[in-house]
Amino acid sequence: MRRNPERRQALIDAAIEVLAREGARGLTFRAVDAEAAVPSGTASNYFANRDDLFTQVGGRIYERLPPDEAAIARNQEGVQDRTRYAELMHELVDRVCAFNSGYLALLELRLESTRRPELRAVLTRRIREDIDANIGYHAASGLPGDSTSVALLYLALNRLIVERLPLPDLFTEREIRELVEAAVRRSLNA
Repeated sequence: MRRNPERRQALIDAAIEVLAREGARGLTFRAVDAEAAVPSGTASNYFANRDDLFTQVGGRIYERLPPDEAAIARNQEGVQDRTRYAELMHELVDRVCAFNSGYLALLELRLESTRRPELRAVLTRRIREDIDANIGYHAASGLPGDSTSVALLYLALNRLIVERLPLPDLFTEREIRELVEAAVRRSLNA
């Protein structure tokens, strides 16, 4: 196995793009090599097999999804009320949708995890860590609501993103804003 971490990361990022565009069946070492513009056979030097590649992709997507430090600092400013909560959820939906290939690849990985136990374990761990981090952030932030509110918003907004990415004309931007605000409002009143 090769040990160049930058090249490995570039190959994994290329795999995300291939997975989003071609689906799980299209995720081959040859396709990753072509996407990364590296010599044929490079990916096979970095990953033991396709299972290894799938699990590496599953971990990498979650490295690329979180907001940067500046966004986190901005999110902690001001009054932490329902309006602020809705702003944060709009930012989240926009940030995830901006990395549309990552989210589409994640959907492909979720389907593929039904056939690959190691991938299922990676995704379960990473998604649970993400949910727990969001609950922890929420508890420390002073925002209204509780852990159930966080879980309800996680589920509702993920579904909104699932619909928005492959079917961008299903909801207008105004409808998306209204749905996010309604989800926040209703999760806090539940």
